[in-house]
Amino acid sequence: MTNSEPFEVEQSAVPDQEPSKRTGTVWTATAHVITGVIGAGVLSLAWSTAQLGWIAGPLSMIFFALITLFSTLILCECYLTPDPEKGPIRHPSLTGAVKFFLGEKRQKICALFVLESLYGTAVAYTITVTQSVSAIEKSNCYHKEGHDSSCGRIHRNMLMLIFGAVQIVVSQIPDFHNMAWLSVVAAVMSFTYAFIGMALGLAKVIGNGMVKGSISGVSANSGAEKSWLVFQGIADIAFAYPYSVILLEIQDTLKSPPSEDQTMKKASRISIVTTTIFYLCCGCFGYAAFGDKTPGNLLTGFGFYEPYWLVDFANACIILHLVGGYQIYSQVIFAMVERWFAAKYPDSTLGRNLELKLPLCSRLEFNIFRLVFRTAYVVSVTGIAMLFPYFNQVLGVLGALNFWSLGIYFPVEIYMVQKSIGAWTRKWVLLEAFSLVCLVISVMGLIGSVEGLIRAKFR
Repeated sequence: MTNSEPFEVEQSAVPDQEPSKRTGTVWTATAHVITGVIGAGVLSLAWSTAQLGWIAGPLSMIFFALITLFSTLILCECYLTPDPEKGPIRHPSLTGAVKFFLGEKRQKICALFVLESLYGTAVAYTITVTQSVSAIEKSNCYHKEGHDSSCGRIHRNMLMLIFGAVQIVVSQIPDFHNMAWLSVVAAVMSFTYAFIGMALGLAKVIGNGMVKGSISGVSANSGAEKSWLVFQGIADIAFAYPYSVILLEIQDTLKSPPSEDQTMKKASRISIVTTTIFYLCCGCFGYAAFGDKTPGNLLTGFGFYEPYWLVDFANACIILHLVGGYQIYSQVIFAMVERWFAAKYPDSTLGRNLELKLPLCSRLEFNIFRLVFRTAYVVSVTGIAMLFPYFNQVLGVLGALNFWSLGIYFPVEIYMVQKSIGAWTRKWVLLEAFSLVCLVISVMGLIGSVEGLIRAKFR
């Protein structure tokens, strides 16, 4: 983070630094990418495959993998900019690169999309955690009372309020995003519940003795309804793939030689191939196990009842992952707003750290602005999650909004400026056509997800 630009989400371009400060390798970069990509979105892939069917579903995951790979490969080449006077200039963040190559106006637009992505992820995490807590309660109830019992009267809003209260407390810890152990725990938990979901799907397919599903996917009451579900399924897949927001930050940790772009390209190829294989297994095993009855969330939709303790453990891993993940994403917004406030009102007592001495306790340091803003932020996130507690639809909206803007448009535009590609040249036309096709896909996904969100709200 830099203090020079209060409205920036990340660092701008910086001159070259000592190589010893960057010690990352292709394997550390691969690990960062995989742990950054695999998350709650993997739980919706079986449902997405069910909407698209046995041909379009797997092909869509491969298609998005290829698109993501192409956009990341061209963005890798924009990390370093030669400068005859200062030496190579590094771009350690997407927003910083946008500002350097495309100007401050588009940098602000990019920052808005980044903030929307971070804020929306916090909303999605609140919904998912609530579903997982409910699933644990239901799982234990079904185990005791039987699968046909009337379990499931869970007070969803109360669970969201409890989760929000926990996040209000945790949010007051300054510099929480710098705790390395939090990322390690989140990574381990995400792999654990994703593997459990995949394994349970495979076990159920074996138990059924058949592969369920069809070429056309889940049937619908009308052609229009089927179109909305297909668009929403595409948007959910789009949510699961892009990582352009963190790519340049990961590349900034790499040592050289070999060159950072070569190492990052290799890491991107390895991680996307690994992630795609993983996604195909989760999506296809889930659809093969349940067919038209595939749940929206593979671990909370109760396709699996037994072993109940394994379902409980998987959902507990989701909760642990997302409690920490909520903070990892939200702390970026906290830092941005608090830097802005400090620069705008440097003499305000609201932004100063104050000490509070409590009986039988050591001195407690707190900040009035931090307390008020972070509390209001968590309250607003919780409120929106309570208003729209729909897992697949919310993921679809986020995927559609961010896939083209952050994953395609800005990387393509940066690359064309970096490589001095002239207008109406062959390469320019191909890149603009690629961006336009992805824009159409995003719009289709957004329309389907918004329609699903409205339908779920008012049905």
